[in-house]
Amino acid sequence: FFFLLPTIIIFAISFKPSDPLGGVGEGWTMKTIFALKNPNYPEIIWRTVWMSLVTTVITITISIPIAYHIARAKPWKRDLMLLLTVIPFWTSFLIRIFAWKAVLHPDGILKKLLVSMHLLSPDSLLLYRPETVLMVMIYTELPFAILPLYAAAEKFDFGLIEAAMDLGAGRLRAFVNVFIPGIRSGLQSACLMVLIPCIGSYVIPDVVGGIDSMMLGNVIVQRAFVDRNLPHASALAAVMTVVMFLPLLYFLKWKKQDEKTSAPVKR
Repeated sequence: FFFLLPTIIIFAISFKPSDPLGGVGEGWTMKTIFALKNPNYPEIIWRTVWMSLVTTVITITISIPIAYHIARAKPWKRDLMLLLTVIPFWTSFLIRIFAWKAVLHPDGILKKLLVSMHLLSPDSLLLYRPETVLMVMIYTELPFAILPLYAAAEKFDFGLIEAAMDLGAGRLRAFVNVFIPGIRSGLQSACLMVLIPCIGSYVIPDVVGGIDSMMLGNVIVQRAFVDRNLPHASALAAVMTVVMFLPLLYFLKWKKQDEKTSAPVKR
């Protein structure tokens, strides 16, 4: 109820006219929806989708071997690595993002070090680039991928990998063909926990990104708080909601098919 009702209200406001004072006008109109034909919006939506997908793929790729290593480690090492994984949550999200901005600042120590090593030219910028936004998003979402993958890896029977190697498979092939399919439920959860927040991200592009890094969340904030056009912001939020629902519906369908496949056959 507390999720569905606000979503319905947002979709309803999308069909209302804007008020000159920054509120919602009377009556109903399709002008707000037609205003989404702005030629800049497809580019921003596409940038939001591909940056979120790239972040998810890289984050999952990094997290799988980490989860594998944590699950196979000794108890004291496992506790230490899990502690190191959740330590970033002890600090405010905004403080961590501004810390990255300080590190990547044109006068920061990292740029001076790279320039002194002749790996970067003095006029190069580390901030306000799409690559910087991707890097900070990966850093931010990494714990959200590691934890569900570790939860699935902890339940995995590692004797299956040894059996595959006894049958002639190499370590890498056993890892790819046995371990990764065996933690499929953790992969599904990790993908959702990374992809959906990335689609709605606006703080990271706003702090460390530039104009070329603007995502859909940044446009919604601009329409709501700067332009004071709540119907337009609601229409964009409705588009974002639909985009977020697509991977969720795919996940639910995938999970339902998986349950049917793994269900025991009645005799």
